[in-house]
Amino acid sequence: MKGMNVTEFYGDGAFDTNDLFTLMHQIGAKPVIKIRKNASTDHYRGSKYRRKVIREYQNNGYKQWAEDNDYGMRWPGTERIFSAVKRKFGENCVSRSPEGLEADGYQRVWVYNYMNHGAKREVKSLN
Repeated sequence: MKGMNVTEFYGDGAFDTNDLFTLMHQIGAKPVIKIRKNASTDHYRGSKYRRKVIREYQNNGYKQWAEDNDYGMRWPGTERIFSAVKRKFGENCVSRSPEGLEADGYQRVWVYNYMNHGAKREVKSLN
C-alpha cells in the first residue's frame, strides 16, 4: 500500500484466510493461494471471493489449478542456494530471539558464499 502495485499474491495454505482473499479483491490483485483440503464453500460464512476460488480449485483439482496459476514455480537461483545452505548447515537454528535468528541466517549464507567462492578460485587455479 506504500506506492507498490500488487497484481498477484502467491502463498501456501497458511495464507488461506477470508480476510486475505477479500483484501486481494479490494486492491485488484489475483490471489494464488493453495486452498486447504477441508475448505468449505458455506454461503453464510467467509469471503465470497475465497468461495469462488475454492469451487474452481475443487472442480479442477490441485494439479490443474497449480498449472493454470503457475503455482509452485520457484526461481532456480535462490532455491539452489537455500537448498545448499540447508544441506551444509541443517534446517534448525539454535537462536531464540528474532535478532539472533536473523544473524544466524546471515552467517550461514555468508559462510556458504565464502566457501563457494573459495572453491571456484581453487578450480580456476588448477586450470
